[in-house]
Amino acid sequence: MKIKLLFLFILSITISCELQNREGDFKILPHPQEWIISGNSSLDASDIKYYFNASDHALPPGSDFLADVKSTDDKNQAQLVYTVNTELDVKAEGYMMDIGTNQIQITAKDQAGLLYGLATLEQLIEDAKEQKVKLPTCQIKDYPLLSYRAIHWDIKHHRETLEYYYGLINKLKKYKINAIIAEVEDKIKYKRQPLVGSSDALTIEEWKKLSEYAHERNISISPLVQGLGHASFVLKHEKYKDLRDDPESDWAFNPLDPKTYEVQYDLYRDALEALPHGKYLHVGGDEVKTTGRNSGKSALELQLIWLNKVCQFAEEAGRTPIFWDDMPLKQTGVYRPMFRPEMSKAKVDSIWNTNQEKLEAFLPQFPKNCIYMRWNYHSPEAYGNTKTMQWFKDHGLKVMGATAGQTRWVLMPQRESNMDNIRSFALSSIEIGLNGLLLTLWDDDSPHFELYHRGIIAFANDTWSGDQLSKSELKKAYRQREFSHSLSEEAFAFIDSLEQPVGQWKNILLKGNKRNYLMEMGKPEEEGLISLPNTAKPGQWTIDHQERLTQAKKIIESTKKVSLKIQQMQKLTQRNLYTLEVYQRVNELVQLTPKILLGLRRFDQASNTEERIIEKAKIIELRKGFYKLRDEIEKTYSKTRVIHKPQDYLLDQDHHHHLANQLHAFDWQFYPELLMFDKINNQLSWEKKRID
Repeated sequence: MKIKLLFLFILSITISCELQNREGDFKILPHPQEWIISGNSSLDASDIKYYFNASDHALPPGSDFLADVKSTDDKNQAQLVYTVNTELDVKAEGYMMDIGTNQIQITAKDQAGLLYGLATLEQLIEDAKEQKVKLPTCQIKDYPLLSYRAIHWDIKHHRETLEYYYGLINKLKKYKINAIIAEVEDKIKYKRQPLVGSSDALTIEEWKKLSEYAHERNISISPLVQGLGHASFVLKHEKYKDLRDDPESDWAFNPLDPKTYEVQYDLYRDALEALPHGKYLHVGGDEVKTTGRNSGKSALELQLIWLNKVCQFAEEAGRTPIFWDDMPLKQTGVYRPMFRPEMSKAKVDSIWNTNQEKLEAFLPQFPKNCIYMRWNYHSPEAYGNTKTMQWFKDHGLKVMGATAGQTRWVLMPQRESNMDNIRSFALSSIEIGLNGLLLTLWDDDSPHFELYHRGIIAFANDTWSGDQLSKSELKKAYRQREFSHSLSEEAFAFIDSLEQPVGQWKNILLKGNKRNYLMEMGKPEEEGLISLPNTAKPGQWTIDHQERLTQAKKIIESTKKVSLKIQQMQKLTQRNLYTLEVYQRVNELVQLTPKILLGLRRFDQASNTEERIIEKAKIIELRKGFYKLRDEIEKTYSKTRVIHKPQDYLLDQDHHHHLANQLHAFDWQFYPELLMFDKINNQLSWEKKRID
């Protein structure tokens, strides 16, 4: 018996040692440039009790994960030692980390490098805690490949709560994003032109505090105040109508009217005051063709008149102006090849050879202090795109790229969060030697911002460290970082599986791609929605819509599988439960809408009046379920989003058919479903009278 007990005791010690020494699965995003793991340290996450800095500098803002760690004067007592050494052999924002047996040492190139070294440590600690393992002994040498890594806040149609923006800044710091370009439009309470700001806009002081908070975390927020075009947020007001290029359109300013600049400069001044730590002033300037009130000047001449004036203002204000580059390229005939990756090099060169003189004739009028932002959301690899960027560089002009994590996708981003195109543009920007890249996140069709996070994190990784991770490795690391180590495996991947049903859901009740156009139709129930069954021709509706019905069944099957995965993840996640809640609501909406079609099929196939009455009752119950779901979606979204516009908000002419720009209430999100239920209700009421 004693020998058996001794054996069990030795075995228990052996197992305990193995558990103590087993290696964890650590993932860092963005992936470091160099990272060598050599074993296990003796440090649990809870062992980090003291930090040491020779200059007695406190931990920087954003180090909340070390809130219980105290300063010490004894370096040997400290588990964390950090210093800033400007002579460190890494690029700006870089750092080196050495985790030994009992101590973590971070040496940073600058304050930003210290922030990012600590951000990496935070991720390692998260993984160690979750897996109940020691921190790894490792050496990290890390720095960014692109120095300016900016995301886009497009808040023209709504804004998030202030608390959400503060939380988002913390997340961006964690993933080493260092800039935001905020497309503010009417979401600043302007002092110099108070009519422009919406009643739910943030005050200049609120923006200032947010900017300061971001600046402390090495994030500079620069304003984008739309200029020549996209000016509806100003020109919709009666007071400013005389500044329109076209008196009947609120789209573009008249660039020949001096009062145009008085108004724009006032908006710029307030925006720069609200966001004092930004590097840039983005002036917009895209998608506009002005006439200059029959002045005889070409659209390109008019645009360059405007561009030179606003660039001069920016320079005098101490900001570098950024300008979307599309209109000069369109107006001189070299635009199309940028979006045609299948176009041969010879064909692209031929187009440029034919039209380049037109562009270069205006070259003396191109401001030299401006950054020309070359946006391309789906084909940055096209030879025409890289050729254009090289043309700017060759002619002494500064150029920066803009990719996208969201364009005109409804409910959620598509194409795997646009990962392929994000990576392509990041790599070409690194190769060409550009200093930065912008990730646009357009709010045109207003998905919830939580659903942009995977694309943001992919962008953060690729602009920092290039393509060291494959796409599948990046997705796995995303799940580990955002939810839990236990959820990193492919079995918990659901986002890509949800994209296809979401894309099909958009128009499943509609005649063609009309979701964004229903509100401008005279009779949207007839012109936009599909027909309903005709009891005089039982079964015909099913035949006419067989393909749509097959699609509806597949959507329901797919979303059921997604629902199970989300529910499982909600039980296991360590972080970001709210993100999963938003995905859950999207999935529920996408699952419910095709059920309308299946209900109509059952009604169409009913063989007698009694069966039709039963099927009608089921559709009525489905309608009740839809209204309950709508309330749940609004409840979820409104936790972080201001979902309704103020009653005094003046809607503009909606030139680009943006869903969220078409109603004051959040019902724009459900408009086709609401119309369809009304149509069913009206027709079924008539059918009931006929049957009675």
